[in-house]
Amino acid sequence: MVRRGLALLALAAAIGLAACNGCRSTPRADSATASPSAVAPTLRLYVISNLAGALEPCGCTKDQLGGIDHLAAFIAKDRTQAQASLLVAAGPTMFLDPKLQESRGTQDRWKGEAIGAALGDIGLAAWTPGFNDWAGGATMLGDLARSAQGPMLAANIEGTTKSAVRDVGGIKVGIAGVSTPTWEGAGPEGVTTKDPAASLKAAVADLRSKGAKVTIGLAAVPRGEALRLAEMVPELTVLVVGKPLDSGDANDAPPPPVLIGSTLVVGTSNHLQTVGVVDLFVHDGDYHFQDATGIANLEALASIDKRIRDLEARLRAWEGDSSVRPEDIAQRRADLKKLNDEKAGLSGRPPPQSGSYFRYSLVEIRQAMGSDPKVQERMSSFYRRVNDHNRTAFAGRKPPEVPRGGSGYVGVEVCSSCHEEARKVWDKTAHARAYATLSTQFKEYNLDCVSCHVTGYEKPGGSTVTLNESLRDVQCEECHGAGQAHAKAPRQKGLILREPKTDTCVASCHHPPHVEGFDAVKAKAFIVGPGHGLPADAPWPVWAVDGGH
Repeated sequence: MVRRGLALLALAAAIGLAACNGCRSTPRADSATASPSAVAPTLRLYVISNLAGALEPCGCTKDQLGGIDHLAAFIAKDRTQAQASLLVAAGPTMFLDPKLQESRGTQDRWKGEAIGAALGDIGLAAWTPGFNDWAGGATMLGDLARSAQGPMLAANIEGTTKSAVRDVGGIKVGIAGVSTPTWEGAGPEGVTTKDPAASLKAAVADLRSKGAKVTIGLAAVPRGEALRLAEMVPELTVLVVGKPLDSGDANDAPPPPVLIGSTLVVGTSNHLQTVGVVDLFVHDGDYHFQDATGIANLEALASIDKRIRDLEARLRAWEGDSSVRPEDIAQRRADLKKLNDEKAGLSGRPPPQSGSYFRYSLVEIRQAMGSDPKVQERMSSFYRRVNDHNRTAFAGRKPPEVPRGGSGYVGVEVCSSCHEEARKVWDKTAHARAYATLSTQFKEYNLDCVSCHVTGYEKPGGSTVTLNESLRDVQCEECHGAGQAHAKAPRQKGLILREPKTDTCVASCHHPPHVEGFDAVKAKAFIVGPGHGLPADAPWPVWAVDGGH
């Protein structure tokens, strides 16, 4: 899930100084904040694709990609480096899925409201919706569009605004959008669409007739169709591409930017992992822009960036591992230097000697960017509102009944009556404090968060969002299985998992987008100790002696 509600899930927190530290970074040196040009761009365009209900990421590690408060802080600071700027978005924006689940519809609607209001705070200039945005119905979509302030544009959808002209720093910027929202072969109820290419071409022609010097297209359509749009509407300066539909919490990699004729086609990762930055440098009133980025090199740069991040993560893990030889670390550092040198060689393209030009960069949204106070308060209000509602709305929610011959959950106190040494180990792990991380953030009743902070969530004889008092935290049975039958017949084999598979935690919680670069084998070392995975006379591991990290 793309939700910070999974804050500090125990096992990931336990290895926070090891493998997952590689997840942390600041905006890259090739980002818009480090433009090679000494001249401030005439216009800086911030672009988002497929935000898809991502208010913020989970908090399994401290610096996951995403967070609308971080985006707001970044833009507030970064836009001062340009003469003028604007923000646009394309693709599913307000909701994670194309259909709201009845059981959690209220929470998701309120999240959509928080996202819309936050985008309004940031200064959204315009956006084009995907199918997900109709998940709460047409009336709610209208309300969300008004709260986002920037107009919702879809020239090929009946009854929707086709285009808008914005005066940005003395330049008339025209924005037009098209969308083909389709799910399971049909569009949203009451939505009629026309040919997107013809609609976009007509809208751009109208913008040009109104004096628009820069024209931006927003397209929530399949990527192949978007590339054809760029060919058919060559008057576009930039085409921002989002998907017509998104579903689930999986994170997408950003598509590479391409130049089709003189039109720059860009898109970002979904769930607000990244923001695209297009800098337009206008000279002598010329609005035909040359490429000063080296678009042909960007795919190679993206590959190098990924290798650099992977290697940095590995180095941070090795530096905390006494079993790794120093010469191996030195060799990997040399490899890292080579990669950075290779990246610098591909990145250093000088601007043209004359004429107007553009530069493009993709910036990761990270915690290091800070948090905008106003947007952060909107988020906090949302969490408090949801907590108060769900506490009452789900007060009677019970887990499924245990089937005949099955086994329910008994809780750590029952397990401890026989497994005292294992309990001592568990008490020192972050697993034992998982639930407390929710209550300090008004998230203990949040449906996005609870499942990875309690034991046996929504399983037969287990816990629910409200009924979990004896099963709070990540207890024994989350790894070893429901223990009711084992507690009744402790000598009978096969009633409990004596040695859980390491991929159990990956399948349940420790996977993208919750955790980047999670190594389950190494992580296991942070939850074992004497009497729990180690001989009873083994010394306590360093993590336990140092306070659980």
